[in-house]
Amino acid sequence: MKKRIVATLLTLMLLASLATGCGKNTAKAVKLDPDNPVSLKIWHYYNGTQQATFEDLLEEFNATVGHEDGIYVEAYSYGSVSDLEQAITSAIKAEVGAENLPDIFSSYADTAYAVQQEGKLADLSEYFTEEEKSKYVDEYLEEGYLEDDQSLYLLPVAKSTEILMLNKTDWEPFSEATGAKLDDLKTTEGITEVAEKYYEWTDSQTPDVPDDGKAFYGRDSMSNYFIIGMKQMGKEIFEVNDGKVTVNTDKELIHRLWENYYVPYMKGYFSSYGKFASDDVKTGDILAYTGSTASAFYFPDKVEKEDDSYPIEYVVQESPIMEGGENYRVQQGAGMAVAKSEEEHEYASTVFLKWFTQKEQNLKFVCESAYMPVLKESNNIKALEQIIKEEKIDMNHKAYDCLKTVLRDFDNTKFYTTKSFENGYSMRKIMDYNLKDRVTADKTAMDEAIAAGASREEELEKYISEESFESWYKEFYEALSQVQSK
Repeated sequence: MKKRIVATLLTLMLLASLATGCGKNTAKAVKLDPDNPVSLKIWHYYNGTQQATFEDLLEEFNATVGHEDGIYVEAYSYGSVSDLEQAITSAIKAEVGAENLPDIFSSYADTAYAVQQEGKLADLSEYFTEEEKSKYVDEYLEEGYLEDDQSLYLLPVAKSTEILMLNKTDWEPFSEATGAKLDDLKTTEGITEVAEKYYEWTDSQTPDVPDDGKAFYGRDSMSNYFIIGMKQMGKEIFEVNDGKVTVNTDKELIHRLWENYYVPYMKGYFSSYGKFASDDVKTGDILAYTGSTASAFYFPDKVEKEDDSYPIEYVVQESPIMEGGENYRVQQGAGMAVAKSEEEHEYASTVFLKWFTQKEQNLKFVCESAYMPVLKESNNIKALEQIIKEEKIDMNHKAYDCLKTVLRDFDNTKFYTTKSFENGYSMRKIMDYNLKDRVTADKTAMDEAIAAGASREEELEKYISEESFESWYKEFYEALSQVQSK
């Protein structure tokens, strides 16, 4: 009797093992008919050289794998992320005049989460084996699991992170005169200290005109500043479990962020005038900024002022880390989602996405976008240089230097983005604009008071005092809390 029980248990264990093995090493496949190809439509936001390269790759796919398997792909560009998101939102709400969701669309996690909550996204995990999924960078793939389960709704196709770019031409005389070093820019606090030196140094150039120092630094994404700054200091500002978010606005840590953006901004060490920080480098209003790797394409070749213009060289460095913090860098960039539909369309969509993210195709695309490839084997300088040589790609030198800087330390970098949750997009917008709008308004009011005869020291003290921080912190906390409670 005991032998029978043992034998039965062993049999059940073997069957369970085989079932588990099949689940891990097989993926759903659908037989397609090359004589009657499945037509797929993709919506994306690529433009310029990105769009041209993407369309070239589509033609290549349609003429090769697509032709053999019975898949034809066509794409439509909305030109901007916001326009694409609006089209997706209109589609899922079935607004009058809106088109149906396409088979595949570019999407950030927040948008994909909203579509998934409507039950309109395909679970891509059914079409991928464990071995296939293991080839993607772990952090990139993890973002696509929009809920705490095994359903994959968003596939990474190209990612970006932040870098620091610097006007080398105007940096050099300042560095020589003050002893400031590029290594000083590796921490957030170091940038603040260098910016103070730069303000004082430029102010000293005109001793007969007091307080006319120049700003040194700006940054593009304030939400990234909060999210990655907090993570570097050991806290997730948005901690998500089972789709529910806990907002961690640790006052001490938030104070450090305030001290290294609001305070130096009010003192004139930082500034923001144009839509992007690269615009402010072009006008000579700042020397350095933190922005996306994709911003490298827009870093100016010269400074253009009303009465002067001169060429500049550049330096690319890794984005700064909060002093004493961990080596976390922001992970950003849209992935591709597949609309829930017939198996033939879902399967065909994954065939294309697998092809597009393969090493050769993906590296061709990132060479024209300054994004990072998504497979582990592709994220190294050797792979990048090999594809440039083999395909004779004339890559933008700034984009190349950005990617080289990021890939140089890729294996030692922890990439991070928040998990998706309801109203996540709205909360991110609060972080993007709350402190930035506050400091812009306060700086304008302070400058006007000083111009009217008020003491700069007295006016400045009003704005950078602890009372001022407490006032802003309360406003910031309440704004996030209101969105969270909706």
